[in-house]
Amino acid sequence: MNKSTLTLAVTAAILGQTLSQQAVAAGFIEDSKATLSFRNFYVNQDIRNQDASRSEEWGQAFFLDYKSGFTQGPVGFGLDVLAMHAIRLDGGGRSGKADIERTPGGMFPLESNGKGKTDFGRVGVTGKLRFSKTEARLGTLLPKMPVLTYNDGRLLPQMFHGAQITSNEIEDLSLTAGKLEHSTERNSGDSYGLSICGANSGSKAQFSNEFYFAGADYKATKDLLLQYYYGNLRDFYKQHFFGLVHDWKLPVGALKTDLRYFYSDSDGKNESASGRAEGYVSSGANGSSGEVDNNLWSAMFTYSLAGHALSAGYQKVTGNSDFPHIFLGNGRTLYLITDSQMGKFASAGENSWVAKYAYDFAQIGVPGLKASLAYVSGDDIDAAGSDTKEWERDFRVDYTIQSGILKGVSFMWRNAALRGNDTRDQDENRLMVSYSLPLF
Repeated sequence: MNKSTLTLAVTAAILGQTLSQQAVAAGFIEDSKATLSFRNFYVNQDIRNQDASRSEEWGQAFFLDYKSGFTQGPVGFGLDVLAMHAIRLDGGGRSGKADIERTPGGMFPLESNGKGKTDFGRVGVTGKLRFSKTEARLGTLLPKMPVLTYNDGRLLPQMFHGAQITSNEIEDLSLTAGKLEHSTERNSGDSYGLSICGANSGSKAQFSNEFYFAGADYKATKDLLLQYYYGNLRDFYKQHFFGLVHDWKLPVGALKTDLRYFYSDSDGKNESASGRAEGYVSSGANGSSGEVDNNLWSAMFTYSLAGHALSAGYQKVTGNSDFPHIFLGNGRTLYLITDSQMGKFASAGENSWVAKYAYDFAQIGVPGLKASLAYVSGDDIDAAGSDTKEWERDFRVDYTIQSGILKGVSFMWRNAALRGNDTRDQDENRLMVSYSLPLF
């Protein structure tokens, strides 16, 4: 475990001298922005097929997001700071206590007695440099790529720490590359090494501080986007992603096509039996050696018309391992059409069907109100004994007040049910109220 303050200190030292000389330059101050945000979050999760306590937690978070402009000159320098603090309103009881009805829901770090901490916080600092249409960033990052996406499903978001460069020098082509070394999980103020399912816990848990990534987004036409991304978590896996997104305006409505393909293979110690014996393994099918071996492809089609959006998709996983991705056991977001409120539907051998419906009530005179319903069904999961299956139903309602003294206040309710013949049956509710206030 490494303290995130170490990363902050190093970043500040590198940038301090330069920024002290140029911070007053036009652009750094004039183009800066600051936003104060509030998030009130409640979550409960109930296991239906086991005699277990329900998970429950409620908290309030505050965010101060400062983004500077860039100093003048051929090379511009800037600095972003994201400070956040969470206060526990209801900790959900005490974890590990016998015969309890409630247990903390993973929103806050735990004290030694099993109760959630009364509060915790963190500060993320990112130095940035801009030359022409190329920007480099060092420090705290919130990546949103096919090979890695940060998770924001609780009170505070997951954060990563490293370096990234993005270039838009060529028209219609965006290039990115970088390296990540640590992550700060949603319920922690500390930073940790990176790992995957199968190797992220237990006495043989193994971690890496080297995740390399690169990618390209090419706008071939105004309606067609082509993508390629590469990710490599050293000693665990290498991953290639190919994507195609096409928007087709029809005489009535529009059709969106979204095609995705991931090819993942072993890397470093995961390639050898001796390395896997040390703990560099992946979760996977019954009888799997723990070596990463996975192919995943999917297709999603969405027809939209006058506020309605109807989607249908299919996803297929092949190979002996589950879909590999960075995961420390406290929430993950995957760039998959099956990424749901609770389940991911990315186990070895799994076939999944997806159906979704969404409606924007602005079409009938209620702006700010949106609702969606999704159903995912997966089967043929390779597991001990027999093939298994699972399904999940998600319902979501969002509303943002459009006028008056509470203008901009947003409400969200998410409800999900997850069922399977070889898994815990779970129900979950999430309620969130949020508001952002621009300071300057």
